[in-house]
Amino acid sequence: MNAEERKYKLAIVGATGVVGRIAREVLEEKKLPISEYAFFSSYKSAGKKIEFLGKEYTVRELKEDSFDEGFDFAIFSAGGETSKKFAPIAASKGCIVVDNSSAWRMDKDVPLVVPEVNSSEIKNNHGIIANPNCSTIQAVVPLKVLDDKYKIKRVVYSTYQAVSGAGIKGIRDLENGTEPGYELQKFAHPIINNCLPHIDVFLDNGYTKEEEKMINETRKILNRPDLPVTATTVRVPVINSHSESINIEFENEFDLDELINTLKNSEGIIVQDDPKHDVYPLATEASGHDEVFVGRIRRDFSIKNGINIWVVSDNLRKGAATNAIQIVEKMIEMNKE
Repeated sequence: MNAEERKYKLAIVGATGVVGRIAREVLEEKKLPISEYAFFSSYKSAGKKIEFLGKEYTVRELKEDSFDEGFDFAIFSAGGETSKKFAPIAASKGCIVVDNSSAWRMDKDVPLVVPEVNSSEIKNNHGIIANPNCSTIQAVVPLKVLDDKYKIKRVVYSTYQAVSGAGIKGIRDLENGTEPGYELQKFAHPIINNCLPHIDVFLDNGYTKEEEKMINETRKILNRPDLPVTATTVRVPVINSHSESINIEFENEFDLDELINTLKNSEGIIVQDDPKHDVYPLATEASGHDEVFVGRIRRDFSIKNGINIWVVSDNLRKGAATNAIQIVEKMIEMNKE
């Protein structure tokens, strides 16, 4: 059997969670050359039945011997503690893990990959590949293009992140928050009618862990360890798709029309930038898509070589499930070469 005909075995860990559900949807759309699937969860969800590609599967409890079956790939979306324990076990059995948690992202021996940006890093894996934070993924897709052409000097992030990024409990806090007697399950304050500048825990330096993730992951993905980056991350009362205002200062001068055309001609980016006709990226329109939408592209006249852009993407698809599956897809392509 040659590489073109090879079929693969794929496991989904955290199959019943929000990202796991989206991963199943994306896999059904992509029709990768995978002949066997298995779905794992904690003991609480084990035994559930799920429909996938016209078949019924039983979700199995994740155990230390779960990877003895010879899986080629596993996508983990079950939290950091699960990944820390089980990803090395899976890797030791010859399975390549694509991990959605933050457990391995900053490990110097683990590639942190966005396929449109740094797919060449995939080959440097030792059995584990990290999927970046959802807010980082959509940001670095346009940033990489612009860094290559104009060399970025500084980045300022302000994010407006949907409640789906906080999982099912975050969604419930928005959907049920007006019910009398409802007790918040995820957020410190009601998300309805509020913007909460508080994603993940606060650190001693005043930043949140989410903000620190964006800063450190951006540097690692762009291979710019000393790049000045700052961030303020905010949870907003939107169900799905993160929006970001990104202020970028360049080392080099630029022509704005050329810059916009560069973005238009880049993989994974859709430019929506016609403010005279109220055209700019919206969370409602980005949901259900895998691209990163960019608009409100304009000069920052307060500095010599600066721009502002508005970046929107589906945080459950491109920001999590799709990016992980695109990594698997790239590995399959590499095996054909």
